[in-house]
Amino acid sequence: MKAASPWPRLRRDLVAILRGIAPTEVEAVAAALAEAGFEAIEVPLNSPDPFDSIERLSRFLGTEAVVGAGTVLDPEDVDRLCDAGGRLMVSPNVDEAVLRRAVGRGLVTLPGVFTATEALSALRFGASALKVFPASALGPAGLAAIRTVLPEGTVMGAVGGVSEADFAAYAAAGFRCFGLGSSLYKPGDAPEAVAVKARAVIAAYDAAFTVRAR
Repeated sequence: MKAASPWPRLRRDLVAILRGIAPTEVEAVAAALAEAGFEAIEVPLNSPDPFDSIERLSRFLGTEAVVGAGTVLDPEDVDRLCDAGGRLMVSPNVDEAVLRRAVGRGLVTLPGVFTATEALSALRFGASALKVFPASALGPAGLAAIRTVLPEGTVMGAVGGVSEADFAAYAAAGFRCFGLGSSLYKPGDAPEAVAVKARAVIAAYDAAFTVRAR
């Protein structure tokens, strides 16, 4: 099996989740996010015409950000993601067929896990990092407990019920990767509103973590 793609070295390990966004909105919202400092953007596949949005984002942002799809449930959608220029595959679960297809296509993979069993299975199937969902149900202490049985250096991202208000608590437990959805973007939000929230997120992240050099 092809080796898993590593989690990308981002200045800030933040993934913006644009659930419900329409293709006609995506470039303006992405511009606001990129200007604030986001370098990874996910369009869940239960959004309107998601592959159109992903293709637009991939062209618009180029190498400035890692663009991908969320809620990926079928291997065929992995192929469509690649065809649209996406580089990140995010799923809510651990599906061996989906993960192996994504690894085979050279994608960065972020499958959803909630238990140590799921986490270890995801790593065995080639996960680049783990999306702990819903993270709010476990909290920093729950993530830390799972981490004790995982290989050293495993990247764990907290997703679900997490906002910038939680960064300090996760930082104290040694976590720095997050996926932010409704606290950052809700369907219909104007780019200007997203920009305000994005700047607040970046400021909170920078206060809680050491930001990497480019």
